[in-house]
Amino acid sequence: MTKRLTALLLLLAALLALTGCTAAKPGKEPEPERVSVTMYLWDKAMTKQLTPWLEEQFPDIDLTFVTGYNTMAYYTDLFDRGGVMPDIITCRRFSLNDAAHLSDQLMDLSQTEILGTFYSSYIDNNREPGGAIRWLPMCAEVDGYIANKDLFDQYGIPLPTNYAEFVDALNRFEELGIRGFSTDWRSDYTCLETMQGHSIPLLMGLDGTTWRRAYESETAEEQVGLDDKIWPQVFIRFEQYLKDVRVRPEETEYRFAQASGPYRAGELAIMRGTANDCYVVRKENGVNSVMLPYFGETSEDNWILTYPLCQLAVSRQVEEIPAKKDAVMRILDAIFSEEGQLRLASGAAVLSYNKTVNIEMDRCLDYVKDCVDRNHMYMRLASTEFFAISKSVAHKMIHGEYGAEGAYEDFNAQLISTAQAAPGEVLLTQETAYPLEFGEHGIPSASSLLNTIRSGTDDQIAIGYSYVASSPIFTGEYTEQQLKWLMSFKTTAFRGEYTGEEVRRIMEWLVNVKEDGSNPIRHYNNMPVTSGMEYTVRDNGDGTYTLGNITCQGKPLDEKATYKVLLLGEDAYIESVIYCNCPMPEDLKAKRQEQHVGDYNSYDSMFDGIAASGQLLAPTDYVTILR
Repeated sequence: MTKRLTALLLLLAALLALTGCTAAKPGKEPEPERVSVTMYLWDKAMTKQLTPWLEEQFPDIDLTFVTGYNTMAYYTDLFDRGGVMPDIITCRRFSLNDAAHLSDQLMDLSQTEILGTFYSSYIDNNREPGGAIRWLPMCAEVDGYIANKDLFDQYGIPLPTNYAEFVDALNRFEELGIRGFSTDWRSDYTCLETMQGHSIPLLMGLDGTTWRRAYESETAEEQVGLDDKIWPQVFIRFEQYLKDVRVRPEETEYRFAQASGPYRAGELAIMRGTANDCYVVRKENGVNSVMLPYFGETSEDNWILTYPLCQLAVSRQVEEIPAKKDAVMRILDAIFSEEGQLRLASGAAVLSYNKTVNIEMDRCLDYVKDCVDRNHMYMRLASTEFFAISKSVAHKMIHGEYGAEGAYEDFNAQLISTAQAAPGEVLLTQETAYPLEFGEHGIPSASSLLNTIRSGTDDQIAIGYSYVASSPIFTGEYTEQQLKWLMSFKTTAFRGEYTGEEVRRIMEWLVNVKEDGSNPIRHYNNMPVTSGMEYTVRDNGDGTYTLGNITCQGKPLDEKATYKVLLLGEDAYIESVIYCNCPMPEDLKAKRQEQHVGDYNSYDSMFDGIAASGQLLAPTDYVTILR
């Protein structure tokens, strides 16, 4: 009996040692489990200042940033294939109409504290019929006219304050042999914004806002076309506007540079643009530029057109984990603070939709300050179909195919068309899925892409840098567009021969912190992705890394040997001062350029690889992080 009791006591002591006793050390609290939050970015521009700042603000949160695509179709496809959404979603080209398909997958933010920081008039554009708010607008880009004030002053022409004065100023410049107005009519957003811009008082009236609510809440079963009160007048005004600005048919092919070039040279008085465009041309070219509004009949009818730098939403699945929901709300509070918005803007001249945020207006906005003070800030209607149809109709009007009545009929017919676009041709049926999460030896989906690409070339090594993958690889059918969404963006594909020593220097450029502290890996998702080559890095514990060993197919890199190498990446992300500030060594860049032939890009290389392999190939272990 004594022996049994002793044995039981010993067993109990052992169990206590393995469980509760370890947590009972005086003065030491158990470390809480870290929360992971994934945020998809509409563009790499968000990584200029915002994402590094967020990592500094929240060292207790494991943040993962992925550069996705600026379209709701991308997120719809992501959910339809994988059944999950990123924790935080951002999109710039946005309308409630486009986002309707994802409504059930997103968190209702209407009862959150952060919603109370917004002006209700801007939030109402995102309010669903049932009252839910699932999207929050980031600070506003300001769109209107950019005027060369020096040119106006030189010729004694006053800056216009209403539409009649606007037309008069253009005519006076034309009489002087100076082009009054031109813009990038090739761009769909220019067609959309000028079409809406000159009818904002109509669109913001009772009939206009009633129609917009109906359109934004349409369903697949009941599509909403243009109304017969407001929109016929919109096209009458737009037809007259096109005549007044003397747009020429060849200008439908004008890109931004074809308008901004003459403007910067003092050969053009006014162009359409944003406050940021105005700020940049003043800073870079010394042109004294100011923003002007979209003009009404009187100065009281002037408006500026705005659109958020992006819209943010939160996955509904976040609500299932209280700690994650708390983390996400903290992140949103930071993003929509004054500092957060300024960091996202990265120096751009913007306005805030939040009444608790006071962003100092750039002096280029002096001539639209009265619009801001009167709250004459219209948020553009920017559904995907509105972009495409606006361009189609504007171009036909410019080419004289029809006038206002025909434009209304054509726009309406395209808008209410129930014919579904034919699905794209299936190029691939993928049999194996690969995740996007950074694992023990890299990102599987990114590795799969690089391995597939290299299978279509005779290159021994492929190196992908800046962002590579923007989506997991799912099983099932892929069209051309769905395959493109796998890659973060289209970049130039450089092919050439490099010695092993040069390959190591390329990797050192992409990995090692520089003498001035510049870091090419601002987030671990930016670790170079390689195929045919493996490498190790040492984690320095401060967000920087140091390159270690390099092997090719398991054998040490021979620094005297010559290798055929494929380089995929966006230099600006690594080199630019506003990003990583790590220029590529000049001799390596010169050699890369000397060997570059043709117009080969990352999409081309991916499709060549798929044609050769028939599948997106299995990933390989390409990186090992030593801690």
